[in-house]
Formats: sequence, C-alpha cells, structure tokens
Amino acid sequence: MALISDLLDYLDSLPFSAKVILCILGTALALIGTKYVLIRPWKEIVKGSSAGWDDKLLGPLAVRLNLFILAAGGQISSIWLIESDIDYNTLQPYFGASYIMIATSISSVSAKYLMPVMLEQFQKRDAVTISGGNPILVICTRATLYFIGTYFALIELDIDLFGIFASLTLISIILGIAMQQTISNIANSFLLAVDRPFEVGDRIEVGEIIGTVVSIGILSTKVLNHDERLVIIPNNTIVSSDIVNHARGGGEGIASRKSLVIDIGVSYDEDIDHVKYTLLKLARESPHCLKKPEPRVLINELDEFTKNFRLFAWVENYNIEFIARDWILKYIDENFNSEGISISFPTEVEIKDEASSTDLDGKAERQQIAREQMILEEQRFQEEREAARLRLKELEKEMLKAELSGAKVSDLEFEAQALESELNVFENEG
Repeated sequence: MALISDLLDYLDSLPFSAKVILCILGTALALIGTKYVLIRPWKEIVKGSSAGWDDKLLGPLAVRLNLFILAAGGQISSIWLIESDIDYNTLQPYFGASYIMIATSISSVSAKYLMPVMLEQFQKRDAVTISGGNPILVICTRATLYFIGTYFALIELDIDLFGIFASLTLISIILGIAMQQTISNIANSFLLAVDRPFEVGDRIEVGEIIGTVVSIGILSTKVLNHDERLVIIPNNTIVSSDIVNHARGGGEGIASRKSLVIDIGVSYDEDIDHVKYTLLKLARESPHCLKKPEPRVLINELDEFTKNFRLFAWVENYNIEFIARDWILKYIDENFNSEGISISFPTEVEIKDEASSTDLDGKAERQQIAREQMILEEQRFQEEREAARLRLKELEKEMLKAELSGAKVSDLEFEAQALESELNVFENEG
C-alpha cells in the first residue's frame, strides 16, 4: 500500500504538461485494449453467425464504444488535472450530456438494424408479403429516440426548454400553414409505413401507372414503369387511390405467383373437347407454367359467332408473365393450325372447294381422342376437388380440439387456407 501511495504522490507532483501526456497515453491504451479485448473477439463471434444484421451493427457500435472511452477518459483526466472544484463542476454536465447522446446514438443505430428483423419475426407465416425493411417506421423511431436523448441532454446542461419549445411551436404553426401539402405527404408516409401495402421491389398499379417500386420516401414513392421511366407519385395520391399489388396477389401464401388468363374464341364448327384438350396439353408443355396448380381450360361464353374458351395457368414470378403469354400464344397458333382448329375472325363469305375426306377423317379422329382424354381429365379434376373438400372438413374438425398447441393450430389454418384457395381458384377469376 505504501508503494502505491508513493506512486500517487509522485504522479501528483508531476508538471501539468506531463500529466496531460499521461492522460492522453492512458486514453490511447484504453482504446487499444478495447480493440483487442472486446471488438476483435466480438468480430470473430459475429463472423460465425448466419444472421446478417450483426455484421452491419458491429462497425457502428465499435465507433460509439470508442467515443464512450474518449468521453470517460476526458472526465477522469479532468478529475486529475483540474484542481478547482468550481471549474470541475462546470465541466461535469457536459460529460453527462455526452454520455446521454452516445447512449442515444447506440439506441438509434441498433433500431436501424434490429427493427427490420423484428418486424419480419412478427409477420404471420401465411401473410402474403415479401421480405424487406420498413424504412419510414425505422426513421420515425430513430427520430423519436434522438428527440428524447436531446431533451435529457439539454436538461443535463440546464438549458431552458420552455423558451425553445415556445419558439418551436410558433415556427411549427407558420410552417404548418405554409406547407400543408408537404406535411400531409409526411403524415401519409407514416400511414404507409404502418399499413405496408407494398415494399421496395413490388410491382404495383396506382391508377393508370404500373411499375416496380424503387423507393418509398417521406414525401413520395418512386415507381419504375415498363418503359423504364421513373414516375414519382405523392404519398397523398397513393393513400387516396386504389392500389393493386401484383407481388402479393398469389394464392396459398406465395407472394409472387401470378395467374395467367388467356381467352380464345373458335368457330362453332369446332368440337369443345378437342379445343380444351389442345389448350390444356399446350399449357402443360410450357416451360414457364407451374405444374401445381395445374393448368385448366373452361368454356367461358357462347358468343354470337364464337365459342369462347378461357385458359388458366400460373407462372412462378410475375416478371415472366409476358414471356409466358408470348410462348403460349405462339404455340396456340401453331397447334391450332396443325389440329385444324379455326380461330374465329371477321370474314367474307366465299365459295371454296370442299375439304378432302382424308382431312375431315383425320380431324374427326383427333376430336374423338380429345373427347376421351377430356372425360378422364374431368373425372380426375372432380376427384381432386372432392378430396380437397373432405380434407377441409377434417381440418375444421381437428381445429376444434382443445388439446392442440398454438403452433399446430397455425399449421392447420395454413393448410385449410391453401385448400380453400384451391377450391375457389376458378370462382374468383373475373
């Protein structure tokens, strides 16, 4: 103990410049020690994690930890260097305010990287959404944290807040009158953040504008249309308009799945089963259409001059909708020609030579084969729908059991929703 006491007395007797140098060296050693004892081991732990948010959070937190050590080093140095209690007490509120702002900054940057992860965890599994953060909600949260931190820092500095708030109130009234539209856009951006009707990357339709969302701002939302023109839509317009989100319209919880509906009109001379089987076989052969749900062809209307058929198919992603439609239409034209099926179009009456009996016999044979195949297809379709109805009834009975856990009930509800979507898929098409 005597040795330590002698060392402290020796340090106190040093000149002021030597004390300053020692304080700087002590703070530098603390920074180096923190780097090798805390930050580097932490970095190794983060590297082994599969989560991405901790890698992004490490750098900003390391910077703020260094700022805390600098502030603590400054405060400890002031205790040693400043002999006057008056001068020392004058500096302490500034150190307190520094700690408050550093803590606020840590909370803010943590919210920036953790909130998107937490929001995704709260999403229901059957909610049709796509992954992504909610930037407006994060910005509002961070702004609130900084407001609270600044408030307490000003109290620590004993600054009169009443005068500041009075001035801010007057300024707010003036700005509110002058910027009503802008403030309305900001308020609506918060509503969009809470409701989340779309996210960056979604294809949406607002009025006559169709495109992909590239940015959701405080005042406006930016959409890139099919012509690669950037359309800037005020948030007021979006909130007051009907929005069609093509990225979230898929059934069974599949966000980007897109239904492909193609209407074809043929002559009344054509056999219904022949046309249906030709279209169905074509959709199944398409490299772009999904195998599940299976394609389906229904006769949609008996028009004045045509039998109108509707082909239902599904593509995995709405981005290939036009490619899939192009493929199907191209091969409809080719296959109808080879099968002898006539697509109705306005014509003038002409007297032609009758078709050869060989052509008619060949077409009649193809029609008979198609009828037989469509009978089998219809039987299989009805059997699948009946099986889905029976399974749905079983699920409804199982969900009434009291001993089921919440997770099990959620799984049953998800399966029931998928079955209902399968049963209603054609009824919901316009």
